Amino acid sequence: MRHRAPRAALLALVLAAACTAAALSGCRAGRPAAGPVPAGARAHAGHDPAFLARGECAGRSAQSFTEVSCRSAEAAARVLARYNGPRSGGPRCPGETDFVLHIDALDRGTSEESSAPEGYACMRNLQPPHPGDPGMGGGPLTVTGDCLYTQRDGVVKETACDGSGARAPEYRITTEVGARRECPPSTDLYVQVGGGAPVGCARRLS
Repeated sequence: MRHRAPRAALLALVLAAACTAAALSGCRAGRPAAGPVPAGARAHAGHDPAFLARGECAGRSAQSFTEVSCRSAEAAARVLARYNGPRSGGPRCPGETDFVLHIDALDRGTSEESSAPEGYACMRNLQPPHPGDPGMGGGPLTVTGDCLYTQRDGVVKETACDGSGARAPEYRITTEVGARRECPPSTDLYVQVGGGAPVGCARRLS
């Protein structure tokens, strides 16, 4: 475990932890339509490209996060993965990610040592709740076990499978596959989930 002086970063809290939208087309909808991209928190990395590296922890206070030792009582979330470059088109966060921090690029000079690249950190809360877990109704990803409701024609959103959310669940994703033809015959809805298996096969809940 590395020990360094804490580094602060002003962040906006994750605005869409429980309102991930997914594009769909299935038995009910004849055309695909995409929902809004979930908003994520933003951070300024300063001049340290190792800010919030994989395995590091962050403490949360109001609308700010500070990198702290994972042994600290202030530690609230751990970095599961850290990538350079924009999230759009970049590697997918692990399925258990609770929220994503978007890190702004910052140039303090002419050398690589004095610049921090744009990137993002996939975060997991150290303690419950874990909105990114299957069926919990939140998180930045849509995964097997998540439940969905119809927001409007052609657009679905996540909701808690236990019915504790504002909207009752209508569908549940049973598996993720590479193409629609690989979904089981019982599939009622095809959902774009991204990643290596970009199609989610969902069944209507009775």
